[in-house]
Amino acid sequence: MQKSVDPAEGITTIKILPGEFYVTKLNERIETVLGSCISACVRDPIAGVGGMNHFMLPVDKSAGKPTELSDANRYGNYAMENLVNALLSEGAKRERLEFKLFGGGRIMSSMTNIGWYNIGFAFDYVFTEGFKVVSQDIGDIYPRKVLYYPLNGRVRVRRLNPMHNQSLADQENRYINNIGSNPVEGDVELF
Repeated sequence: MQKSVDPAEGITTIKILPGEFYVTKLNERIETVLGSCISACVRDPIAGVGGMNHFMLPVDKSAGKPTELSDANRYGNYAMENLVNALLSEGAKRERLEFKLFGGGRIMSSMTNIGWYNIGFAFDYVFTEGFKVVSQDIGDIYPRKVLYYPLNGRVRVRRLNPMHNQSLADQENRYINNIGSNPVEGDVELF
């Protein structure tokens, strides 16, 4: 995570990468850039808390028990549970959580369509857990930059020029290769 102050808006901005999430009760902005990855922007408007995650793969199917959250969060099943748990620990109520889903683009036609698997996982998770999706910008061929303001729920999405696709695809390929070589470790409470 990288924290800075946006000079144009004068607001603290937290940039998250794949495998990260951030939760806040402050007037901050969370942002990320997505290719085939998914980000869920989730908030409880009554408790005044919200957050965002960024995951690359839908589900970890390994048998090992996670012990390090940053490694576990590269998978949607951990990233979603950890984000929801962090929101609940800050006073959010499950029945009030609003989900906004972004990403899952097929940015390179030569790559497998991991974006569609991520989208399917995200909607399956939200449906199975009984949450509601209040907005989305998913699929298609575009990478996206997502700016999320958790206190008021506003999201700005900019579809990026396809000329950035190759560098984003290279970054995602490196991330996928690193995932395969690093064991998943972390601690998550599933309920």
